[in-house]
Amino acid sequence: MILNAISSATGTGTAATDRAGIADNFDTFLQILTTQLKNQNPLEPLDTNEFTAQLVQFSQVEQQIKQNDNLEAIAKLAAASAATNAVSFIGKRVTAATTQATMANGTATWHYDAAETAQAAAFTIRDSAGSVVWTGDREVAQGSSTFVWDGRDTNGNKLPDGDYTLSVEARAADLSAIQVDISTETTIDGVDFSGDEPLLMAGGTVISLSDVRHIYAQ
Repeated sequence: MILNAISSATGTGTAATDRAGIADNFDTFLQILTTQLKNQNPLEPLDTNEFTAQLVQFSQVEQQIKQNDNLEAIAKLAAASAATNAVSFIGKRVTAATTQATMANGTATWHYDAAETAQAAAFTIRDSAGSVVWTGDREVAQGSSTFVWDGRDTNGNKLPDGDYTLSVEARAADLSAIQVDISTETTIDGVDFSGDEPLLMAGGTVISLSDVRHIYAQ
């Protein structure tokens, strides 16, 4: 059948290319149909059922291409909306679900939310290279709390400003792990459009739009 050549048209390529292919194949189909009708044997007329079925298939494929075209337009609008939304964050201070914070003027601040109270929890801070620079134990109460680091390593040496990561390992009395969610406040200073979705930039910290928890007026 003529439609075999375009059976995969709606699965690959652009809608414009597929539509052009449909038009070319349809013209060819009409030419063949016209020629066969002119040359048919009156005593053995052609069975028009197959031609009718192909006409229906042409119509169905064309409709699917139009639907794909509409979906492409919707996707472009959604991408443009996401980009506009991301750009609006520039200059705004936000709280985001990220373990990375930028130390400025000698201090770095994280917020954490514990599912339940832990008598002791191990706090570990790593630098941008992943090396442990500070560790400490402290009690963790259920709910939200704030941890402010003075920028000194375990030996008391002052470390340079930059990006640092906090991890918290908390355990209950029966030694079962307690979930501790970490977030930080930061100011968005850029947007990265290189990937599939726009990502917010705050110094060296990369933040997904879905990880933003609060936005503060400046």
